[in-house]
Amino acid sequence: MAERVVLITGSLAEPRVRQIAQALADAQVEPVVVNIGVKVAALMTAEIVERRLTVPEGAARVVMPGRFRGDLERLAARFGLPFERGPDEAADLPDYFGRARRATDLSRHDVTIFAEIVDATRLSVDAILARAQALAADGADVIDLGALPDAPFPHLEEAITVLKGEGLKVSVDSFDPAELARATHAGADYLLSLNENTLAIAEEGAAIPVLVPARPGDLQSLIRAIDACEAKGQAYLADPILDPIHFGFTASLVRYAELRRQKPDCPILMGIGNVTELTDADTTGINAILMGIISELRIGAVLAVQVSPHCRTAVREFDRARREFFAAREANALPQGFGGGLMALRDRKPIATSGAELEQLAGAVKDRNYRIAVSEQGIHVFNRDGHHVGQEPFALYPHLDVKDDPAHAFYLGVETARAEIALLLGKRYAQDEPLKWGVAGETAASAEEAHRLTFKAAGSTLTKKGGVPEGEDDT
Repeated sequence: MAERVVLITGSLAEPRVRQIAQALADAQVEPVVVNIGVKVAALMTAEIVERRLTVPEGAARVVMPGRFRGDLERLAARFGLPFERGPDEAADLPDYFGRARRATDLSRHDVTIFAEIVDATRLSVDAILARAQALAADGADVIDLGALPDAPFPHLEEAITVLKGEGLKVSVDSFDPAELARATHAGADYLLSLNENTLAIAEEGAAIPVLVPARPGDLQSLIRAIDACEAKGQAYLADPILDPIHFGFTASLVRYAELRRQKPDCPILMGIGNVTELTDADTTGINAILMGIISELRIGAVLAVQVSPHCRTAVREFDRARREFFAAREANALPQGFGGGLMALRDRKPIATSGAELEQLAGAVKDRNYRIAVSEQGIHVFNRDGHHVGQEPFALYPHLDVKDDPAHAFYLGVETARAEIALLLGKRYAQDEPLKWGVAGETAASAEEAHRLTFKAAGSTLTKKGGVPEGEDDT
């Protein structure tokens, strides 16, 4: 027997919710739509639900709108069945009920992230520590201290000691054998990079060497270095070196695949900076493709850098990528529907409501508070006095009666500008909510959320008097 699930909605959204519920109904679920008797269900309180709701016979659970902020446990106790908070948008109800939806565990991964501080020689120990702590917060497992050619690093040992004292793992990246020897003596965990001619340095301490070819592109010299380490029982990581695009990129990918073919159990590291840093493209997409290669080849470590401003979230992106791709591989699935953390500039479902549905919704609005939405036709702004559609805020402003209300004008300017960005990029827009930028915008979104909550009382759906929108009560 199908599970009977009650979908609570309001008058404005009821037609849309009923349409979706009809499409959802099957042998597993029987959605029952209940209009609670207010225009906007998201603004109702638990008290209104307690007074108004009559639970349909045979109901197994009740799904509230995602923006409902009442006490679900209180309602569950009152009516004797589970109450859940559903998605913010009715368009996402199919996903909520498991249509093309997966429960995703992003707690696991099998890739170690090395994050390089490329100019460590020029930084004080305190500055190195601050940078290291920020990288670790973004997901780095090993802090790589980059030594510059012909630049002295007198505080190398102190930097290693301080970072290790903070519980961080440390690698040192240098072309100078003497600096690498100092690093392993000081307690570094890894040395970048040794080849078959400099392997003796690995014997001077406990640091694990990252092996590279003795000459660019010379895979056989790397394999000889690997064989030498394995013969001595020396732990290592092997890096065939990823070259920049147009300077050997494809051939270098082939080397990684060939190394995996010849050495099925070889621990491999891939340095991604030659591609992310040296390509004018957003790093989320690049990191997704590189993570796909890493996942298929079972590469166990990546070296990321964040030198160029456009790469400033590379570590955070790779931390998310390694988790999503691990979950996808474990599920034997495409990397789709596992969180979307790398969907920074686009959304798979940018449009929640069609232009025709918004036209119908606008016709039902009886108050003067402005609603803002985005459809394929453009940006919609509507209230009881009219429904206007434009491609950008300047086309809409002449239709908005806010000349004597600067706070409201400011609010509408922010919201219509946000809607324009969503329209141009193909992102999901929801009034009074920040745009979602995936993992690349997590910090910015959090800050915006804090500011938004303090200003929301002056918005279009909550009047300056607070509480219930003008013209809205629970009657």
